[in-house]
Amino acid sequence: MYKTLLFFLCLVILSLESCNQTSQKQLPIYNPSDFNSELVDRSLVNTNENHIVADFKLVNQNGQTITQEDYKDKTYVVDFFFTSCPSICPVMTYNMVKLQKEFLSNTEVMFLSISVTPDIDSIPVLRKYATDKGVIDSKWNVTTGNKKHIYELARKSYFAVIEQGDGGLQDFIHTPNFILVDKQKQIRGIYDGTNDTEIHRLTDDLKILSN
Repeated sequence: MYKTLLFFLCLVILSLESCNQTSQKQLPIYNPSDFNSELVDRSLVNTNENHIVADFKLVNQNGQTITQEDYKDKTYVVDFFFTSCPSICPVMTYNMVKLQKEFLSNTEVMFLSISVTPDIDSIPVLRKYATDKGVIDSKWNVTTGNKKHIYELARKSYFAVIEQGDGGLQDFIHTPNFILVDKQKQIRGIYDGTNDTEIHRLTDDLKILSN
């Protein structure tokens, strides 16, 4: 009888340890060298440690200036898009809306979308887009800004667009990537924003970082 009880006690302990290990899953910290080199500015392509995203200054759908201070002590997801994109952007936006709904009551989680065509995506255009798509202003900033600044954010901070041409301020091609950033401004995950399985993975990882 004693041996049987001891056996079951050991099983319970092992089960608890396994659950604890699962709940304590550690997400990687991504550096420029972990990305496809096509996404990374040449000056950073070999950087393999200590990367944090740069401070930014953008304008959102309400004409408000948005900076890193608005995301201080937040875990957030960022993507690059443009409002007239007919292909992947509607799917990306739909999935971001799902994430917004999932984390609506979690004040530690926010979202950031950055237009790659700021000359076209004016504040009124962004406002209409945000309203049509169901963006909640307190959770999600849909932004425009200085094109050079956006280009540098895309190529030197978030690694979510491909250079097109000679590296100047020409138009650039955004990926479907959602980038997960933690409270220390480190990149903790890269996900295909058009893929349901990837969105589930991102949802789990957001819960880990925001706990």
